[in-house]
Amino acid sequence: MNGAINPVEYVELAPGYRIPRIIRGGWQLAGDHGPVERDRAITDMGAFLRAGLNTVDGADIYTGVEDMYGDFNAVQMAARQPRMQVHTKLVPDYGDLATVDAAQVRRIVTRSLSRLKADRLDLVQLHWWDYSVARYVEAAVALHSLQKEGLIAHIGGTNFDAAHIHEILSAGVPVVSMQTQYSLLDRRPRGSLAALCAKENMHLLCYGSLAGGFLTEHWLGQPEPASPMENRSLVKYKLIIDEFGGWAAFQELLQVLKTIAQGHAVSLSSVAVRWVLEQPGVAAAIVGARYANRLASTLEVFSFQLDDADRALLDSVLAAHPGPAGDPYSLERDKTGPHGRIMKYDLNKS
Repeated sequence: MNGAINPVEYVELAPGYRIPRIIRGGWQLAGDHGPVERDRAITDMGAFLRAGLNTVDGADIYTGVEDMYGDFNAVQMAARQPRMQVHTKLVPDYGDLATVDAAQVRRIVTRSLSRLKADRLDLVQLHWWDYSVARYVEAAVALHSLQKEGLIAHIGGTNFDAAHIHEILSAGVPVVSMQTQYSLLDRRPRGSLAALCAKENMHLLCYGSLAGGFLTEHWLGQPEPASPMENRSLVKYKLIIDEFGGWAAFQELLQVLKTIAQGHAVSLSSVAVRWVLEQPGVAAAIVGARYANRLASTLEVFSFQLDDADRALLDSVLAAHPGPAGDPYSLERDKTGPHGRIMKYDLNKS
């Protein structure tokens, strides 16, 4: 692999607000992914910050994660050192959607401020479970009011499709980003959502770029895993592999990624993330990490770019396997289907 120190790429998400094109994801710190050494996880945030990856992703429903980020930033600020930029979320419980109002939005935002030990949230990303409960515009307008008060710097969305985020934009809410699942296996954002981003100067922040760890050398040449899976990420992304075309198609993709990776002296996971970063509208990829032990390989994505030959190899596989159909997150919204059945819908109160 490439042993050079690679300069981090940055992008301006909004005027005056710059982020690295790799954001450290926080879902793996929230449980359901194995035990977490809390002190180590907090200490290792310093390694990411020193490397230039100064932005992390979390959520109000990621148990304990906002508190970890807050504890890290409190130490940094006390020492007059740079702090992490924190992207959090507002995820009302499914059972509360019909009654979400400005007061509840304020309570959740105030709680995030307290956990993060902050006076203002860098980015709050609204998630909404069910479009048929049509209070998502009202919730977004409530966030905008808090932004005007100075409690929120920027507003984003999570898992909206183009039509529904357009309603929020039309209500005058300045949405700067949409967090969405985007990978070689799942290319649903490529259509109307990417087109809307181009029109509205909105950026994509992409999770699932490594499919929960499936898009790594570890799985190349391995037999199809049996249930139960080791953690929730593997459960979720194995379903995406099934939608892509199954295990044989997935192995074909891994082999092509390996071939490209060898040509650039990088890992196949770096190629997978690089592909996402080169898609229209994409500002950053969110790469989950509990600790800093894979930081060097994460930075490797900045050491190369894909060329025409690389893209042609990948396109030959992708053309045969279009992957999940429909709008972003449409499969996951179906509570009766395999993607929806694995969701946890009411985590905010807990």
